[in-house]
Amino acid sequence: MSDIEFTGERFVPGVPGEIAHEHWHRYAFARRFVAGRRTLDVACGEGYGSALLASAAATVVGVDVAPEVVAHAAQRYRDRSNLRFEAGSASRLPLADASVDAVVSFETIEHLPREDQPRMIAEIARVLVDDGLLILSAPNPVEYSQKRGYRNPFHIHEPDRAEIDEMLAQWFRVRRWHRQRRYFGSALWCEGAGAADFEAWQGSEAGAVPAPLPEAMYALVVAARRDGVDLPRSPSVSLFSDGTESELVRMDANAAEVLRLDRLLAQPDTATPRGLRDKALIELLYATGLRVTELLSLKPADVNLDAGYLTCIGKGDKQRIVPLGHAAADWVRRYLAPWVGRRLRGASSGDGLSPKHLELVDVVPVMPAAPE
Repeated sequence: MSDIEFTGERFVPGVPGEIAHEHWHRYAFARRFVAGRRTLDVACGEGYGSALLASAAATVVGVDVAPEVVAHAAQRYRDRSNLRFEAGSASRLPLADASVDAVVSFETIEHLPREDQPRMIAEIARVLVDDGLLILSAPNPVEYSQKRGYRNPFHIHEPDRAEIDEMLAQWFRVRRWHRQRRYFGSALWCEGAGAADFEAWQGSEAGAVPAPLPEAMYALVVAARRDGVDLPRSPSVSLFSDGTESELVRMDANAAEVLRLDRLLAQPDTATPRGLRDKALIELLYATGLRVTELLSLKPADVNLDAGYLTCIGKGDKQRIVPLGHAAADWVRRYLAPWVGRRLRGASSGDGLSPKHLELVDVVPVMPAAPE
């Protein structure tokens, strides 16, 4: 685990999920292209990728614009004799002309203003030898941002593939494109020698057909300065998983939790007043993520079933509005129905939902409090 805080600007080791797979995979993939070469890692960040490249490259220099990050990387990876780090900008690299054989730059160009992006490519070409290689990736703005309705606050301009290709064309005659995105499916490996081809299928009970090439979440290009450079062969498909298969473990745990909650929701006997109360309580906890203490403090006036939300007071006496969801609102409404015109009429809206009033909360808590 890195001691650099993860803000979303740069990946740091220890952050789980798809972001880890995507970042580690790119560097693992790039090692074949930098093997035995003097290599520059532009926007190296925490330094984990530079260290991985150093396991294959002759030498690696990692450059990052943040001096404090460079200092961290130099300290953390100080035992790698063929690895060093320097502070510098991607659009003004602190290296001499024709001083490296390969440049790696992953998820960097979109962090620069549009006018600085061609300068970054020109700087990379300047520090590369004549037969040098570039391995560069960037998010596909259609898949990464537009389709998801998402804006990364650290991305200043996300160039599409055509823009990147146009910038590269001036300096790099040869360009081999790859597509990267997360894949959820099944994998089969041949244990015998000699298996070199691959196949990809998609299907259902209706049958199976060859899977089309997916849209890229990230575009990755391997480029050479001039024609005739012998590019190392790219695999048709490259797969990556962490050693503990953390995402599968997480998904299995989530599936187990869904099954547990389904069993929990099915337990109360809703034909009885107590079972109906318990069902309403469990649905409220499940749907809203309230802490048990927050639920105990609810008052009738805090719950707006028609609008589908409730108001609660959390830690630090902070008020927050929480959506109920249709199922939870329905079960609370069904539980409250027998009390309408009786207890509610005699109780103040400021009274809590306690056994004295609605008898909604005298049940042993069965779900954990939600985290902050």
